[in-house]
Amino acid sequence: MGFRVIKTAIATLMAIFIADFAGVAGANSAGLLAILGVDVTRKRSLASISARFFASILGLLLAFGVFYFLGFHIWVLAIYILIAFPLIARAGFKEGIVTSSVVVFRVFGGAEISWHVLLTQVELLIIGLSSAMVVNFLYMPKTEDKLLGTRREVDALFSRIFQEIGATLRDPYRLWDGKELTEAARLVEEGHAIAKRAAENQMISPNEAWIAYFFMRKEQLSRIEGMLELIAQVYQRMPQGEFAAVLFDRLSVDVNQEEYTGMTEQMLAELEEEFKKMELPSTREEFEIRSAILQLCRELSLYLAVSKKNKAPIPRMAANRSRKRNQTTIK
Repeated sequence: MGFRVIKTAIATLMAIFIADFAGVAGANSAGLLAILGVDVTRKRSLASISARFFASILGLLLAFGVFYFLGFHIWVLAIYILIAFPLIARAGFKEGIVTSSVVVFRVFGGAEISWHVLLTQVELLIIGLSSAMVVNFLYMPKTEDKLLGTRREVDALFSRIFQEIGATLRDPYRLWDGKELTEAARLVEEGHAIAKRAAENQMISPNEAWIAYFFMRKEQLSRIEGMLELIAQVYQRMPQGEFAAVLFDRLSVDVNQEEYTGMTEQMLAELEEEFKKMELPSTREEFEIRSAILQLCRELSLYLAVSKKNKAPIPRMAANRSRKRNQTTIK
């Protein structure tokens, strides 16, 4: 927001100086139009300025017609608004209604209809909106470092969440306030907004990798919320819970990797095979808990599927070396 204020100030001064140097009457109005034209991204700026310019031209033509037939009376402005605003919106220039109103009210204030007046308003439009566009296109703040920092924070929070899940499976009576989940959700939304702005600032071949990353994390957060609901049903310590905790220990490490390692997925497959070999539950309580743990593993499988789809897999040879170093056997 602070940087946008600086850009607005520069664009305003530029527009006023250019209009004054060119001898266009009402140079201050060019500054006002520049203020309206400054936007947060290059693509949005281009779309916004185009809408404002064409809306203003359409508004001027309508205003000249209304003022010519009805005169310059206060009540005529209401007639103009009733006619022009719907037409401008229907033409697809809704964003330019305010800008068009500025130039039309200037014409009304001058109480004169002539080609000179029309040309003056068009010149002010061109100078004001062009100044805003130049400032917008010349420089936009770099966001790569901010996005990278946000990603590291999100990954660290996910890692902490998985550590807490593993610890809770080992000790169902353990208390956790879940603040990491709330903070991760906030950072994911913030990062997604920054990533969208960064993509809109790239006019040619925008990089949407960051958008995909934060969208992936948003999907995974919903999976984690489902996991927590299932963990709430594990109210006794069980061997199966201990085994599942090992998966989340591994995932707390893997989540910090940029590539998809496949380690947790392989361990999950091994655990599911072990579950099939175990004896059936002997009590209702054991059945309920083991059922919750099994559903938890399936929810984890869906979480991993999202990662596998969005993260690039590590090369096979590197994966094999990593697997040998970190191999964990579930028995």
